[in-house]
Amino acid sequence: MIKDNQKYFNRIQVVLDGIVIIVSYLIAWYGMMVAADRGEIGVLPAEIYMMALLFIVPFFLLLYYACNLYTPKRVQGRRLEGSNIVKANALGGLSFMAVLYLLHQGDVSRWLVGVFLILNVTLTFIERNIVRLVLRNIRRIGLNQKHVLLVGYSRAAEEYIDRIVQNPQWGYKVMGILDDNVAPGTLYRNIEVLGFTESLSYILEGNHPDEIAITLGLNEYNKLERIVAMCEKSGVHTKFIPDYSKIIPTKPYTEDLLGLPVINIRHVPLSNTFNMFVKRVMDIAGGLVCIVLFSPIMLVTAILIKLTSKGPLIFKQERVGLNNVPFQMYKFRSMEVQTAKEESKGWTVKNDPRVTRVGKVIRKTSIDELPQLFNVLKGDMSLVGPRPERPQFVEKFREEIPRYMVKHQVRPGMTGWAQVNGYRGNTSIKKRIDYDLYYIENWTVGLDIKILFLTVFKGFVNKNAY
Repeated sequence: MIKDNQKYFNRIQVVLDGIVIIVSYLIAWYGMMVAADRGEIGVLPAEIYMMALLFIVPFFLLLYYACNLYTPKRVQGRRLEGSNIVKANALGGLSFMAVLYLLHQGDVSRWLVGVFLILNVTLTFIERNIVRLVLRNIRRIGLNQKHVLLVGYSRAAEEYIDRIVQNPQWGYKVMGILDDNVAPGTLYRNIEVLGFTESLSYILEGNHPDEIAITLGLNEYNKLERIVAMCEKSGVHTKFIPDYSKIIPTKPYTEDLLGLPVINIRHVPLSNTFNMFVKRVMDIAGGLVCIVLFSPIMLVTAILIKLTSKGPLIFKQERVGLNNVPFQMYKFRSMEVQTAKEESKGWTVKNDPRVTRVGKVIRKTSIDELPQLFNVLKGDMSLVGPRPERPQFVEKFREEIPRYMVKHQVRPGMTGWAQVNGYRGNTSIKKRIDYDLYYIENWTVGLDIKILFLTVFKGFVNKNAY
């Protein structure tokens, strides 16, 4: 039933998206006509624009499909869906302009194209959030639910159940658990252990789950082949949730070695030469633009530091960067001059007497970090990446926090995924590393742009900066 529902929902979604594309285009066309009546722009006959619509609608719907906009909404967040909408429209706009250029159609209004893309992104996002809201309300009252049977009681099973219970809007309902080591009748968050794995075939005959999730513990993987065979014999969609999620990345990178699947423990997109080149070009271009934009602020800050306290303008501190190589990180000096021994004592605390009056302001607003733009140009740092730490803290954390050293497989950044999610200053190091690892494993140009965008709106002012 759930598969049929999803098929119908996808068809309805395609129709709704098509309507939004048409409406956005017609509004943009009408606006163009109004502007043309005022003599602001020239226009081609209406028939040409309407003919173009016959190609635009199916082309954009294909782009939506290519950008994963017709996957189930159960676990796809608004941010991901929103970024995919922007991505599809950006590709559509570039393709449209490229076709106009190749066909030498210089009379087609670029104003219409721009307004159409802005409207289409906005209205599609609104339309899809309305659909999402409707589906969530339907699932909350018990309709359109996906019934799941778990095979194996393990940490993976508990974590899976935790997430389902915390997110009822996903519409998942766990029917029960089968396990050979836990007594039938045992409950976890009101989910009952129904029996042993041997009874899987019998339970599948009397019940009709939409999905089977294999959540065996590590010590039971010898049963995996037999259980998969039973699941596939039933024809029910089956997925495997490994009991070693702390080891493999969120998006495992697999290789086919002559038919033998090989799972890489850590996939780092920035280890790819092309990706490294693209990111470096972005860093140089972005760094130069930021230096020009922020030069008045840096000039005023430099004057204030010199007028209010004695000592050097720029503070240099050793940090650990790419491939564990140390480098000198630049900051505007925000403290009184200290000895090397005093500097190594630890982090700054609230109302720290070492911080100057100007230092309190520039630390709170992250202005003290602006000289790191020159670190970016030198290649020591990137605009976006995990924040670098001092050598003594690296040695401490590498022993205390698993996978801590993975962050040094990419260049450290001025801002990062952890920072825009609130993990700056005196916050959990473990949580910060979790966000850093997510960034490292899921890097894309789009994610970098998203982090820079979020930094502008909520990353500069830091309540944990003292």
